[in-house]
This record gives sequence, structure tokens and C-alpha cells, in this order.
Amino acid sequence: MSDANHARRTAVYLLDQVLGEGRLLAECYAAGALEKLAPEERARAQRLAVETLRGLERADRILKKHLKKTPPLMVMNALRLGTVELCAGGAAHGVVNAMVAIISKHRRHGQLKGLVNAVLRKVAEEGPAEWAKLRIPRLPNWLRKPLVQAWGAEAMLGIEAAHFAGASLDVTGKPGADLSALGGEGLPAGSVRIASAGQVSALPGYDAGDWWIQDAAAAMPARILNAQAGEIVLELCAAPGGKTMQMAAAGAKVTAVDASEPRMARLKENLARTGLAADLIVGDALEQRGQYDAVLLDAPCSATGTIRRHPDLPQAKDGSEFGQLIELQAQLLAHAWSLVKPGGRLMFCTCSLLPDEGECQVEEALEMFEDMAADRGALQIAGVEPEWITEEGGLRLRPDYWPERGGMDGFYMALLRKSA
Repeated sequence: MSDANHARRTAVYLLDQVLGEGRLLAECYAAGALEKLAPEERARAQRLAVETLRGLERADRILKKHLKKTPPLMVMNALRLGTVELCAGGAAHGVVNAMVAIISKHRRHGQLKGLVNAVLRKVAEEGPAEWAKLRIPRLPNWLRKPLVQAWGAEAMLGIEAAHFAGASLDVTGKPGADLSALGGEGLPAGSVRIASAGQVSALPGYDAGDWWIQDAAAAMPARILNAQAGEIVLELCAAPGGKTMQMAAAGAKVTAVDASEPRMARLKENLARTGLAADLIVGDALEQRGQYDAVLLDAPCSATGTIRRHPDLPQAKDGSEFGQLIELQAQLLAHAWSLVKPGGRLMFCTCSLLPDEGECQVEEALEMFEDMAADRGALQIAGVEPEWITEEGGLRLRPDYWPERGGMDGFYMALLRKSA
């Protein structure tokens, strides 16, 4: 099997795991799904899986007219991947033959290679023209419904357009680092956006540790918290560490806590590459003690704000875990507040589009703690529009914001000050 077919076969496997087993792509990668592939094959398999998930609705609409009944999932996923490749301009001969070869070698479904050949040949003829006419793929109803309720139908279309377009690479630079060699666009809030990055580790300044990958929206909480040199700062749920590095680069004395040992290992590697320092603790955020000038809590959440980067999320999940996450966020916020010194501040944030994981959490905390106040003024950094500041005093970011620049991840954040 050719290198390209190894990548395609792995991509089909990844689709099987997401759409059949409800596993996220990150879980598949951590379990070693890509470890037998060469770096180029690995990148290709990831790209094919992500592009297929992003265009899943369109692929299914095109395939429906050519299928009398839905084939087994593995065969259906091969057809989906082939359809997305063909409609993106892939060479018909190569794509069709590759998917036929993959199915023909399958122990249970090999007899369906003729179906795959016939369907994909029809798709090669008609699919590209049909693809361009189809609507932008919509989120599954379990997620779309609450988001339409929160932001309205028109905003939802903009959010889904941003999801379908995908995301560029955003980086945060160390203070004083010259990032001009990256050839990216400087964003108002201070990040640099690179439209076509290629291999990240080959980019200028990577080995020197001049920058790290961090979506522009994800970089805003630490910018708003504005940790100062010499301040004693705690970050809870810290890995993989973009915010830790921002605060360490500002000269703060940072303690970073995360429950995941593998994710904390990534944070340690990132610190080593960038030449920055922080105290790292693998442990439960709810068990931390002490008093800090500032605390940053990036609480575990639905991650619904990151779908333009992770189109597997709405396909693998069904929202059933949201209740537990919302309860945990409230516990973490209350505990984090107990760790803030009088006169200190807490940055609470989540990469979620759901108000229950953002606006509602802060609204309830403000009612619960008499010594807590939301600092609206601190939110007015470059690139933030006044209408993004919410009623309770937080900042709501959405993927449909900055459309002319390629959007941003969905995020909620609030800077909460403790009375002296």
C-alpha cells in the first residue's frame, strides 16, 4: 500500500473511532493511532480526517442519491473521505482506486469494493459541482439548538461558516521577540496569525523558543489578567501552558497546576523550548492551598468554542456530560476565589460557546461573594469591541467575530477583583 493509502486508511480508522465509538481525535492520537506513520503520512491522515468531519453533512448529501441503503460504517466513512477529496479537486483515478484498494483488503467488507468503485466514480463526475451548491454544514441539533437560543439564528450561521472555514495558526511571541520572519498578520490583541504554516517546528523562531501556538482568543485571558513582574500567580487547569508562558514571560512567579501528567509533560517541554520557568504541580485543582496575588482558572468545559479546530467534537459528543462540567466549574470558581489575596484578582475563563459555562457562572458567583466585583475596564484591550462585553461584566468571544481576519475561537472570560 502506498504512503498516501496508509494515510487514507488511518484517516478512515479515525473517522470510525469518532463516528462509531464517540472518541475524540486527540484521544485516538494519545492511544497511538498515528505512531506507525511517517511524519508526512501522519499530517496527511490528520488533515483528511479533519476535512472529512468538517464537510460531513455535504458528503452525506452527495452520497445519499447514489446509495439505496447506508453501508457499514467503515465503508461509509471511506466513501465520505473519498467524496471530500474528490470535491476538493483530488485526482479521480487516484482517489477512487485508493478507496477501492482499502475496502478490498478489509476482512468483512471486501465484497463491497464494487459499490465503492461505482459510487465514487459517479461522485467524481457530479460531486464537485454539487458540493459548491450545498449549504454550509450545520452543527448537530443537540448543540445547534442551545446555541441558536443563546446567540440567534443569524449569528449561528456566521459561527457555522467560521467552523467550516477552519482556523489559521495563531502564535504568541515572547516580549521583544521579532516575529516578522514568520510572514504572518499582526492581530489587534497582539497575536500573529499565519495563514499557511506547514510544519510548525520548521518555522523561524521555533527552535529559539521565540513563540508558541495559541489562538488569539485563548491569549486574551492572560493579557487581561496582566500579571506583573514579581507577582505570585497560580494557574489552575494549566496544560498545555500557553497562558502559563504568557505570565512567566511577563516576569510573574507562576505555579501551574494540572491533573493530567501527559499534558503537564507537554507544558514542561514548552517551557524548556521557550526558556521560561514555572513551578509545575500534577494534582487536583480543588486540593490546592495558599494565597496568591492573582489566579487564572481556565476551567474544564465543553470546548464548544474550539470546533473550527476540532470538528470531531460535535460528532463524538452528545452533550450528556455538560451538567457535570457546569457543576465542576462552579466548584472550581469558588475554590479559586478562596486562593485570591484581599485586593487580588481572579481570571475565570472557558473555551465554550454556552452561556451556562460562562456568563451564568460569573453571574452566580457575583451574587454569592460579597467581596467580588467584575472589572469591566480591564476588558477593553485592543481588538475588543464594546458590544462583546456582557451584562454581568465578562467578555464573550465567538468564532464569527473578526470574520475579515478569519475568526477566532469561542471564549468567555471575566476578571474578578477581591476587595481589599
